[in-house]
Amino acid sequence: MRRARLLLLAAVPVLVTASVYVLAPEDPDAGGAGPDLSFAYRSQAAQDAKGAEGAKAWAEQADSATDEVLTGRPQGLAAPAEKDLAQQLVASAENSTLDWRSAYAYIEDIGDGQGYTAGIIGFCTGTDDLLALVERYTKAHPGNGLAKYLPALREVDGTDSHEGLDPGFTAAWKTEATRPAFQKAQDAERDRVYFDPAVRLAKLDGLGPLGQFVYYDAMVFHGPGTSPTGFYGLRERALQKSGSPTEGGSEKAYLDTFLDVREDAMRTRDADIDTSRVDTAQRRFLDEGNLDLRRPLEWQVYGETYKVP
Repeated sequence: MRRARLLLLAAVPVLVTASVYVLAPEDPDAGGAGPDLSFAYRSQAAQDAKGAEGAKAWAEQADSATDEVLTGRPQGLAAPAEKDLAQQLVASAENSTLDWRSAYAYIEDIGDGQGYTAGIIGFCTGTDDLLALVERYTKAHPGNGLAKYLPALREVDGTDSHEGLDPGFTAAWKTEATRPAFQKAQDAERDRVYFDPAVRLAKLDGLGPLGQFVYYDAMVFHGPGTSPTGFYGLRERALQKSGSPTEGGSEKAYLDTFLDVREDAMRTRDADIDTSRVDTAQRRFLDEGNLDLRRPLEWQVYGETYKVP
């Protein structure tokens, strides 16, 4: 939601990371809580992959390697209760509620130049992800109430236009959102494009539950892009300024740097933007030393106070 147009390689999310990891011999002197990985293998590996099929095969191998590294490690934010908490935290900023499931049917044009924003994670008609969601859902459930809008969605992708969508698309979205199958489709697309890549990369960087959420919220807001204001661009800038725990750096110091970089990016896009989802939520937890997101939690977003016991 509220993001610039995405560089979205959804089928191969590893390829859009600014830094790519491979397995390295274990270093008993390495500091930090992260896995023992080599930071030297950069994005050149992705650039060297030949063609879409070669890139996909390379990404699958990288995924397999990182899965092996993470096997047996704590689930962190991926644990069911922690994932639900993450959704509550995101929903407080995206939808001003802790009841994130109430947002399946949400849809409106918020005037940010991205067309309609909809659903639990703010899928946008102007940023590829809503189109990808409806395409995948239609493949699994032909004849659904949104399928007839696919030609229009393809036409408006990358713009803020409603051409071919008005007047019926918003009503069709709300109706489809009452169906469990479409709710599951939203969940799956959220995980595929945003949650799973963010949490996986946070774990590889040696970050605990708070850091994993910091990455996830940034992925949601900024989108999985490599531009200076995209998630992977933000992470690369933060790593240049402060070493991650995997590199032997302080987790708290690294997260503080990442949040600084993120706020700068938010203000670059809108000088008057409200950054409270960082200032009085994530940074509050960080300042309290709550790297594990231990409950109870209390935070503010846009002047509203939220609590999770």
